[in-house]
Amino acid sequence: MDPLTHGLLGAVAARALLGRRLGHAGWMIGAAAGMLPDVDFFIRSEADPLLNIEYHRQFTHSLAAIPFGGALAALPWLALRKCRAEWRAALAAGIAGYATHGLLDACTTYGTHLLWPFSEARESWNLMTTIGPLVTLFLLAGIVFAVRRRARGPAIAALALCLAYVGTAAFQRDKAAAALGRIAQGRGHAVDRAEIFPTVGNPLVWRTLYRSGGTLHADRVRVPFSGAATWKAGARMSQVGEADLSPAERADPRVRRDFRRFSHFSAGWVTRAPRDAGVVADARYSLDTVAFEPIWGVRFRPAQPVPTEWVARDRERRVPLGELWREIIGRADGYGPLPPARLEVARRLP
Repeated sequence: MDPLTHGLLGAVAARALLGRRLGHAGWMIGAAAGMLPDVDFFIRSEADPLLNIEYHRQFTHSLAAIPFGGALAALPWLALRKCRAEWRAALAAGIAGYATHGLLDACTTYGTHLLWPFSEARESWNLMTTIGPLVTLFLLAGIVFAVRRRARGPAIAALALCLAYVGTAAFQRDKAAAALGRIAQGRGHAVDRAEIFPTVGNPLVWRTLYRSGGTLHADRVRVPFSGAATWKAGARMSQVGEADLSPAERADPRVRRDFRRFSHFSAGWVTRAPRDAGVVADARYSLDTVAFEPIWGVRFRPAQPVPTEWVARDRERRVPLGELWREIIGRADGYGPLPPARLEVARRLP
């Protein structure tokens, strides 16, 4: 999630917990703690371009780091006499703010290592994108009114609204998953694996991704709160595994290692960029709503001192707000009804 939303959530959580206790220092500690885990973003190396994606959202984002990170965030305020006298409240604010960070990131498609060091799995609940305008607005209003009114009620209300949004998104995601099943069935595909990804700022329009055989299928689905779901066909991509690398790439142990690291980061959704087959790309994200235009990937140069290049186009990412709004209200071109459900009738043996 973006740093602003993390800071606001940490501030709101601390305010909801402490109320007016510690005054402004309480929510400020929470805000600092809410942003602190992203300090791991600065872990990077020119000799190892994948070091950043390996360690960002890892140990600093885990549940195990919460008490230590919360205490670290509170330290600057503990230098103040008022906060030293209320050191338990200051630590509580830091811990509350820090605890929100990993949980919020787990709600996104990017995911985070919540259970590190006990598990290397990335928790990705696919409930919102890394930019969530409604959630950010709820939190901003909550902390502003809580501070101005010197009350915890607005902060609690903001948290309740955020939880309601997340719950609604989970319900809508399950409806989109059912729509994906109908789409695959209509094509006669057996689904080996599937995931549902949200679009910016709404729980109505989703990007579906499933694998059938060696092919990945990415489509758009609109699931209204009432009425029938609709969909629009998207890109088809070939799944890429280590065996699909060139002989020279497979002969380089660093290339093989980096392919496995990138595949782990991409949760196994690995393909090639359609306009540049030399780029091994993350199929979860696309710059285009229909065609596949990868946001990031890697290029391998075997036998070079640094054989892996990180290829990123995230700065080119622009949300087509007009097109997205037409999708949200159900007026976008290309959408149609889902394929009819097929009923499998078991033959009775005599």
